[in-house]
Amino acid sequence: SSFSIDYKHNCFLKDGKPFQYISGSIHYSRIPRYYWRDRLVKMYMTGLNAIQVYVPWNFHEAVQGVHNFTGDRDLEHFLDLANQTGLLVILRPGPYICAEWEMGGLPAWLLQKPNIILRSADTDYAQAVSNWLAVLLPKMKPWLYINGGNIISVQVENEYGSYYACDYNYMRHLRTLFRFFLGEDTVLFTTDGNTDKEMTCGTLEGLYATVDFGTDTNVTEAFSRQRRFEPRGPLVNSEFYTGWLDHWGDQHAVVDAQKVSRVLGEMLTMGANVNMYMFEGGTNFGYWNGADHDTRFRSVVTSYDYDAPLSEAGDPTEKLLAIRDVIKDIPSGPMPPATPKFAYGFVTLRKVGNVSSLLNTLSPLGPVKSQHPLTFEEMKQYYGYMLYRTTLPRDLSEPTPLISPLNGVHDRAYVSVNGVFRGLLERDTALVMNITGQQGDTVDILVENMGRVNFGSKINDYKGLLSNLILGKDVLTDWKIYPLDIDGAIAARWPHSDSRKYFPTPQKEPLPGPAIYMGTLQPNGLAWDTFLKLYEWTKGQVWINGVNLGRYWPARGPQQTLYIPGPLLSTSLPNNITVLELEGAPAHLRVLFMDRPQLSVPVQYVFTELHKFTCTFNEVASFQLKIST
Repeated sequence: SSFSIDYKHNCFLKDGKPFQYISGSIHYSRIPRYYWRDRLVKMYMTGLNAIQVYVPWNFHEAVQGVHNFTGDRDLEHFLDLANQTGLLVILRPGPYICAEWEMGGLPAWLLQKPNIILRSADTDYAQAVSNWLAVLLPKMKPWLYINGGNIISVQVENEYGSYYACDYNYMRHLRTLFRFFLGEDTVLFTTDGNTDKEMTCGTLEGLYATVDFGTDTNVTEAFSRQRRFEPRGPLVNSEFYTGWLDHWGDQHAVVDAQKVSRVLGEMLTMGANVNMYMFEGGTNFGYWNGADHDTRFRSVVTSYDYDAPLSEAGDPTEKLLAIRDVIKDIPSGPMPPATPKFAYGFVTLRKVGNVSSLLNTLSPLGPVKSQHPLTFEEMKQYYGYMLYRTTLPRDLSEPTPLISPLNGVHDRAYVSVNGVFRGLLERDTALVMNITGQQGDTVDILVENMGRVNFGSKINDYKGLLSNLILGKDVLTDWKIYPLDIDGAIAARWPHSDSRKYFPTPQKEPLPGPAIYMGTLQPNGLAWDTFLKLYEWTKGQVWINGVNLGRYWPARGPQQTLYIPGPLLSTSLPNNITVLELEGAPAHLRVLFMDRPQLSVPVQYVFTELHKFTCTFNEVASFQLKIST
């Protein structure tokens, strides 16, 4: 079997015949393994003949030198399922992938070298990349189409032209590694944004240059730019955007289905090869979301639904049907249905305790003592949360400003004095707050890593307290820094397994500040997908049966529900729910399992406000009338 570029006839050749791919992006790291086959079959039944796949380095090598390719990280199993389904693969192994993924897929342990220049020929960075590709690429070689597998082409780096370094030696280094491990005959390519500067810095002799663009671009113009850099060969749009991402505080992004199908049709008619980004977005489970930093730090939400043709839960949408109508040449047989959903209803949680009172459990190794604050990277805890503890250096009877003068809170700090929550500091937006207290009072600062920047020049994104905090005229020193392994404790079935039952005296209103809550969803014989709504909760993290579902922040929005894959639930045993609420829980302490997602703040919100009041039928009717008019 062979796969190559035909420069004479401007197309790909597969086994000697002209070949045009219609592909969709799907990220195995954002979809539970249990559902991989279901999603791939749906893509095949839409008429796609290929998929495009990112490999996130940090997903497989979270700890330097320790590689994980099992379970949800079993890339070869994913390739095998695609092969069984009849889908070819366009592989994008990075080493940097962007993808709105934590640090663009780069492992945070790279930042232990304080002055490392990422995505460049920097010695430390280049060595780490060589070590990783020497593990990954030999695993991929047997899966190349020319070796009897299904990988037809491999992308080198990712939109490198958009990065300030523009380091040709780095791209040459990668080209050498890819050729060494994958052989001379593999089709290697680059993808860049549709501008001259990006194409100039991102392309390299010997790597086929492709472009990416969405529905608002003039197709002819975009491909004529590709032609300036590749005068002959196939036209390729490596990322045709079917939707877009959301940051916390954005309005939910939507891209019109008719627009997507129309522009897709236009490109296919020209004979172009198209990959739709995304075909299914999936979910940023755990701490895997990325962030942007243009004018300020903006974190990406947990849902990566992307308004894609398959929803976050893998269900076919109107957009998918419109795309299938354009493709025309589709396999016979039914499209697999949406997976069943179930609204399990309300569960009331109870408080386990404040984070600062649970440190024996959450920080089993105890604190590190340091004059000045240490970063997450210096503490070798790369994700999640850490607690910084010190004492007030003097009596503060008047409100005194606590300041992060160098904007060193990355990314959000929850401040308590003697266990009483006083407020928060936030990167780029809230650099000062007031506190009062007595000399010797305990100051606890819980710091949240909200996901490392994944795009642009600020991907060297250190977390924690990066610089001193000033209180009035004192620099705060003598810190005890607690690395928090909340995930480890919860994976070991805490707090549900703990024999000491937690029943703190219920307050009228739950006290604000970082605290852990627990509850159980009783089994009902079904393990169906569901969506968790934390109505009136503020901001935090949720675990179900020990699995970290990701962050919630309904107050900031737009996302209102978290996707829970059915396979996480037990049909016969109580399902453990654990919530870390960072700011303040509602008095009702209820969470709601729904049968549909809410990814935007809906008009529905107004109705939810209603059920706080008891209204007569007429009042409700007239209220609804007001809304509809």
